[in-house]
Order: sequence, then structure tokens, then C-alpha cells
Amino acid sequence: MKIVGKLVETGVNVALDIQDRKIIKLTLSREESQIWIAPPLVDIQINGFGGHDLNAETVSVDDVCQMVEATRLTGTGYLCPTVVTGSAERMSRSIEAIQQAARVPNIGQSILGIHVEGPYISSEDGPRGAHPKLHVRPPDWEEFQRWQELAEGQINICTLAPEIDGAIPFIEKLVKNGVIAAIGHTNAVTTDIKDAVTAGARLSTHLGNGAHAQIHRHPNYIWDQLASDDLYASLIVDGHHLPPNVVKSMLRAKRPQKSILISDAVHLAGMKPGRYQFTSREVELTKDRCVKLYGTDYLAGSAIGLINGVENAVRFGQISLPQAVSLATRQPAGLLGVADQIGQIRQGDCANLLTFHWDEQNQAISDPHLYLNESI
Repeated sequence: MKIVGKLVETGVNVALDIQDRKIIKLTLSREESQIWIAPPLVDIQINGFGGHDLNAETVSVDDVCQMVEATRLTGTGYLCPTVVTGSAERMSRSIEAIQQAARVPNIGQSILGIHVEGPYISSEDGPRGAHPKLHVRPPDWEEFQRWQELAEGQINICTLAPEIDGAIPFIEKLVKNGVIAAIGHTNAVTTDIKDAVTAGARLSTHLGNGAHAQIHRHPNYIWDQLASDDLYASLIVDGHHLPPNVVKSMLRAKRPQKSILISDAVHLAGMKPGRYQFTSREVELTKDRCVKLYGTDYLAGSAIGLINGVENAVRFGQISLPQAVSLATRQPAGLLGVADQIGQIRQGDCANLLTFHWDEQNQAISDPHLYLNESI
């Protein structure tokens, strides 16, 4: 098989000769192609997709597999299925189902690990977001270890609030055990953020969200995280979670090297507008693809694919297409330590790639096609 197109990273037209699931030859091409070639997208925070909810009271291996397949249709080749705050039993069921799906042929290669978001977060309205207050609790290392045993060691990101009792030593234990500690759903003060970074925290989860509607002008926990050179910032760029001018400002402050696009999609992504259940609470999907706790202005995850975040990053952030794609490929892969395996396209590598068309005038992606042939 031969694929001719422009490499997103360089804009150079190339021809890829693919045999036995590998790129055996990569050469410059004189053919001017309208197809762009990029690595598969990497989503480090996704709660569901296409009607499949990873945080339902009962979730099956088949639910996880179908969710993975649904995201592939939108260009996401790799992901960290995300388990949010709930009872210990419900979270255990979700973790176990994800880990079992990771053993399924042709599915497991897409699952890079599990992201546990909560339950060790702020209980305050605003920072807590849509997480159920009933199940918010202090960090419990024994509980986390039980989950890690169920996950067979594959929990690779844990989001928590650094200001709650026991959070800093918990972060230290996460780091010592190779888990990325992420700050999120927090009401931290400046010293809490500094202590978390000193303890080894590396990521701000959906920076600017999971926050109070009104906060102190400065200092505050958004500025503190934005100013930390040691923290990556993951951003939900769906047009609802962050206004375009905020996206632009955050991308300029963090720079592309420390910025990561996430979908934070819930199972409503790809569904019709209406009222649904999510984490035992009623939510509403509006006609403009906004997910809110019903009857409130609190956002409850997004309803877009990661590829839509790439489009919006170009529009809102006024960055180039290659830069926007890197926020959803190379940067998240770098955070996870797998950039050499999945973050670029080279001769001799596995033929894992994404092709699409780019409408420069409308800044829109169409016809995404994912080639995902071999596990990393």
C-alpha cells in the first residue's frame, strides 16, 4: 500500500510505502496532495463516547471496546480512559472493565493507561464541578493501591486537589510509583500549588475548569498553575469550557511545548441533544454541544471529539495546523513518555497514522481516516 500526502510536522509532500504493517520507505513526492498525514491523536482524558459511559453504575468490557472504536472514527488512536469520582465499588468496576478491554486484540493497543480523576478533590461547589459530593474523600493510598492492582499497574494519571489533608505525601507516593500526579478540581492557594510541584506534580487537569465561577483577581490557583514552568496544562477547547481569548492567552503563556488538548468527552459525544444521566446525576446536552448539570450552569464534560479541539485550537489560539496537531499528538505522548513510539512518523516505524483533509479557509478538518496496525 502507498499513501501520498503532506506530513503535518513539516508540510512536505511524501510517499509512504507500507508493507507488513510497517513504513518500509518514506520518500519525497513531486505529487501535490490535498491529504495531510499525522500520527494518531492521543486523548489523555475521556470519560465516554458515542453513548458508552465508562462511569455508569455497570460498565462492561464491551462498552469500553465500543467506546474505543467510536473514538477511532474521529481520529483518536490512543487514549487514557478516565474514571471519575464515585463509590469505591463503582470506580473499581470501571477500572476492571477498562483493564479487561486492554487485553482484547485490536483494542488494547489504543489504551495507554487509565486516568483516575478524583475522588481526592475539593468538595466545594465550583471546584468540584460535576463530581458527586457524596463520594469526594481524602486521599487513601490503600484504596488507590487496590485500584492499581485491579488495573494491573496501568493507572498512569491521577488528578487530585493538593490542598486537602494528605495530598502532598500522596503525590510523592504517586511519583515514586511512576504515576503522573495532576492538579485539578482544586481550591488551592499559591503555597499548595508550589508544594504539589515540589512533590512532583506534572500536569494541570483541564486548566481553567473545575473552578469557582468567581475567584480572587490575583493571586489564584489558575494563575499559579499557568505560571509554573514545570506543569503541563491540559485544555478543553470545545468553545464552552474556555472562551477563545482564554484559549489564546493560555496557549501563549504555556507555549505549545507545555500545552495538551483533551476532549474530556462524556458518553453524550455523538448523541442527540436532550437530557441524560451521568454519574448518577441528570445532565443536559444542548443543541450547541454543551453538557451541563441539568438546571445549572455547571459544565459536566464535553461532547466533542479531540479532532474538533484541534480545529478550535487553530481558530481560537491563532496557531498553525502543525502546532495544533502536536497538542493532540506529540505533547500528550511526551507527557506519557511514549513520544518516540507514537508521536512521529518515520521510515521503519509501525504504520500507525491519521490522514485527513484540511480546509484552510474554514479551518476545518474532514475525512479523517485512522491507520492503526500494530501495538506499541
